[in-house]
Amino acid sequence: MTTVEATASSTATALVEAARVLAGLGLVTAFGHVSVRNGDAVLITPPKELDLVEPGELLEIPLAVEELPSGTPPEAWGHLAVYRARPDVMAIARAQPEDVLAAGAVTDRIAPLHGQAAWLGASIPVHDDARLLRSAELAERAARTLGDSDALVLRGNGALTTGAGPGLAVTRMWLLDAACRVHLAAHGAGPVTTLSPEEITAWRAAGQPLLERLWAHLRRRAGLV
Repeated sequence: MTTVEATASSTATALVEAARVLAGLGLVTAFGHVSVRNGDAVLITPPKELDLVEPGELLEIPLAVEELPSGTPPEAWGHLAVYRARPDVMAIARAQPEDVLAAGAVTDRIAPLHGQAAWLGASIPVHDDARLLRSAELAERAARTLGDSDALVLRGNGALTTGAGPGLAVTRMWLLDAACRVHLAAHGAGPVTTLSPEEITAWRAAGQPLLERLWAHLRRRAGLV
């Protein structure tokens, strides 16, 4: 494990910005992480409050590591497991939004009820194990539950979201919180109509530029621009 100098990489700057937005949106408290794939390694935020992280404090972990180096957050296993299982994933956000915790307690899968929720996957799986992902074995089980989705609810333990970059992973965490809030409200109100497979496909096809727009909005909302 090595730290990354503040001026060494625009990747480090983007990662720190994403971490600060995640904190600024109130999606984490004292806990949570953001990471990004960096060649054959992963850059991840250190075990501290995300709005206090500086680029030079980021940690670099080889993807093939068998034991976490000293000082690495134990839940780095969750990030490593997803990167190993999903070569398409370039960044991951880890947070504990309250509406996600509530939704994870009442269902095993969240179907999209509005178009933007489709940017999280055809459906959002709930991993039915509330233990912290602090071992390779537990993390690999969670990665299998994620499958090809872009978001995973961890029952009693928050969520993981993925993206083509750290900003989009954080954007999906914000969307997941909104999707869970809508899920809870709709299921409390009566019969629910989910999006059809065709509607989900159409929304996902339109997603990339719209996710970029939403990330720009969230940066402004968090006071970074």
